[in-house]
Amino acid sequence: MKDKKLDKNLSDKAMAFRAEEALKKAVARTIADHKRTGDPIVIWQDGKVVKVPADQIEVHETEAKYVNPKEKSK
Repeated sequence: MKDKKLDKNLSDKAMAFRAEEALKKAVARTIADHKRTGDPIVIWQDGKVVKVPADQIEVHETEAKYVNPKEKSK
């Protein structure tokens, strides 16, 4: 018999992972768009708001991997 509480926790973790992955991808696309269009981005750095010119924006690919705990032991 499966533990429903365990299944819910795994489901919640998978959903949280997918949500975080989607957010990271959206941010990466937005930053890349700003660089491409020449628009600056505004970030929080060392306790201050800083405007980063488009020519100084560094675009990084995001990669997130999820390992299903049920498949991990195989």
